Amino acid sequence: MFGRRKTEDATVPAEPVVEETPRAGKGRPTPKRRDAEAARRRPLVTGDKKSDRARARAEAAKQRQLMDQAMQTGDERYLPVQHKGPARRFARDYLDARWTLGEFFLPIALLVVVVMFFGSLIQLPPQVVVYAILGLYVIVLVAVVEAVIYAGIVRRRALAKFGSGAVRGLRLYTAMRSMQMRRMRLPKPQVKRGDTVS
Repeated sequence: MFGRRKTEDATVPAEPVVEETPRAGKGRPTPKRRDAEAARRRPLVTGDKKSDRARARAEAAKQRQLMDQAMQTGDERYLPVQHKGPARRFARDYLDARWTLGEFFLPIALLVVVVMFFGSLIQLPPQVVVYAILGLYVIVLVAVVEAVIYAGIVRRRALAKFGSGAVRGLRLYTAMRSMQMRRMRLPKPQVKRGDTVS
């Protein structure tokens, strides 16, 4: 049938065999999972509880002091989150440089309450009380309309100046500030009335 071909064995020089030294492992057994987790666990409160509480109180008091100071000076670093950002500062400065009817709402409302309660004592005609109440309603209506207009103006200008990411919630922020008395506004006004804010 088929014969086998005999091949001559070629003598190939054998390469020297290099014995690999066994690699050293980590040198320690793998720890169990619970042991590894226990080693990573740190107590939330370290040391003496009383001293930790005192330290936390001191840190909180320091942060409050910095925040109170920032509300007076307008320092952006320590202002509360709702007042931070260039758009919020622009809204504050824009309103604080102008007169708004809303800032007079509270004094006028107190005057109307005085007229209502003491009108009978000083024998004012009933029509005066009615007119005072109607006048208060008119002032409220005008102040709300004015707040909405200012909110729209501030948002439009801030949108053009700072982009859409900075104007979120700015309308309500502006409207609420326009209804506050100037000396009661926080953060405190940093511009004078009549200053140009652009």
